[in-house]
Amino acid sequence: MGLNFAAVWGVLLLALLGKTNSDNLRRATSSKTPHYDQIFANKPDYTANGFDFPVGKPNAKGYYNAQKFGKNTHLGDDWNGVKGGNSDLGDSVYTIANGYVTEATNLGGGWGNVIRIVHKTSGTKWHYVESLYAHCDKLNIKKGDWVKRGAQIGTIGNNGGMYYAHLHLELRHTPDLPLGGGYSKDTSGYLDPTWFIRQHRPK
Repeated sequence: MGLNFAAVWGVLLLALLGKTNSDNLRRATSSKTPHYDQIFANKPDYTANGFDFPVGKPNAKGYYNAQKFGKNTHLGDDWNGVKGGNSDLGDSVYTIANGYVTEATNLGGGWGNVIRIVHKTSGTKWHYVESLYAHCDKLNIKKGDWVKRGAQIGTIGNNGGMYYAHLHLELRHTPDLPLGGGYSKDTSGYLDPTWFIRQHRPK
């Protein structure tokens, strides 16, 4: 989640959470699909028709993945500008696919401004996936908005100086999982964002 003291931060978060992702997954899967079936029923144009990267659209030009999914038990990807440091502070963040905004607010702690978007998929083994964008400087959308792939939804931040500026991106195949802590040895409910995006590029 953060680039500074990543391993220590991850261990502390795991200790504070005291719950596994498997526990959260069981709680979150009970009736979410019917709920989103209703939400998307009258919005066929917002079914995902491909996935792009959230920075340097559409192919992450000018950015690199500084901390990949799985490194130090990281549950997402950390995108940084190639110049490093805070060089990407204020750069645009784009939604990776068409979808419905379920959260756009400051959640405090190590997260800061967070956006969560649910995507109805076609041609994947998961009916819905959820993208999460953390540490944003500005939020350009609000809960309940509908967005198209490549729309600017916010800007890259550093959570008030807690980290060097970067975008923390998570992808979950179970929407509405509890927020979590950004790190866990248990990846139940999570997907490798870069792998998924590369497998589902627009045709």
